[in-house]
Parts: sequence; structure tokens; C-alpha cells
Amino acid sequence: MVKAYAQEHIYKHPWERVTSASWRKFADPENKRTLSHILEVDTLNRKLDPLSGKLYTTRALTIHAPGPWFVRKIIGQDICHCVESTVVDGQSKSMQLTTRNVSLQKFIEVEEKIRYDPHPDNPTGWTICRQETSIRIKPLSALASMAEKVEQRCAERFMQNSVKGREVMERICKYLEAESSGMAL
Repeated sequence: MVKAYAQEHIYKHPWERVTSASWRKFADPENKRTLSHILEVDTLNRKLDPLSGKLYTTRALTIHAPGPWFVRKIIGQDICHCVESTVVDGQSKSMQLTTRNVSLQKFIEVEEKIRYDPHPDNPTGWTICRQETSIRIKPLSALASMAEKVEQRCAERFMQNSVKGREVMERICKYLEAESSGMAL
């Protein structure tokens, strides 16, 4: 069984501001409470391709394991390690993030893809964010209804966390807007 969902969000901020906020969302100390499921973020690799002008970044994320408490009890682990791969193309104004878990893979596979692009109706002022997430509980596949319930619960948690992430992004965008106009918040 695989639980998948997609959502879109429009930031009423330019692409440059939204992508700057994306880089800052885990580092901002004020976001520690809102994004309390994120325990640690480390940059593993960052490379700028001189020919294409694209920036490639790989980060390691340590998060509080998603899903119901009883699943965490069964697997005996409260944390999950993930790898986030990001490609930023400044010329076409596209930022793509793909995050996958690297631990707990024999129990659960999660893949999240996020893409930021200028909004087609207002490319200089707005940014469209498209997010796709798929969750697959592995050992419960023989018990389809149980797997489905666990996947649904995990998806609900991911959706709640994505709302928190958008709130953080909006707050950082407003801070960056104020900073660029010389105002303090």
C-alpha cells in the first residue's frame, strides 16, 4: 500500500524571497518550536555547476519519527534520518527539493518532493509551491487495512507539518521583505 498526496500553495512573495526563506527555515531559532519535529540539519555537500549555473546541495535531516506512537514502539526508534537533495536553477527560477528517509527503510519509505516556481499569473510577485509526498509502510503490506491506517496517520502528520512549514516560510518571507526595505520587525 502507498499513501500519496499532493498540494499546492501560493506565496504572495517573489521567487527569490521564497527560496531564501526555504534555506533559512531550519536555521531560524524562532522556528524551533514550530518545527519541533526537525531535530538537526547538516549540509553534506554544496556544488555550483559553472556550466549550467545550477546549485546542487545535499543535506542530512534528523527528525522525530513520524506516525503513531505505537509504530515507533514496534520499530524501537524515535528518530529518522533523511537526505534532502536540492537543485536551484537561478536562470529558469526553479528550486526542487527531494527528501527521502535513509533510516527505517525496512519499515517505511517516505519521499517528499517540493518545487518552487514563479507563479504563471504573477511571475515577479508570487511563487507557486507544489508538494508531493508518498508514504509506504512495508511490513504491514500483508495486513492491508492496518497498513492503510498507519499510512493515513503518517500522511496526516506530514500534512500538519507542511502547514507549519508554510507558516514558517511566510514569517521568514515577511522578515526578508522588511529587511530589504530597511525596516525592522
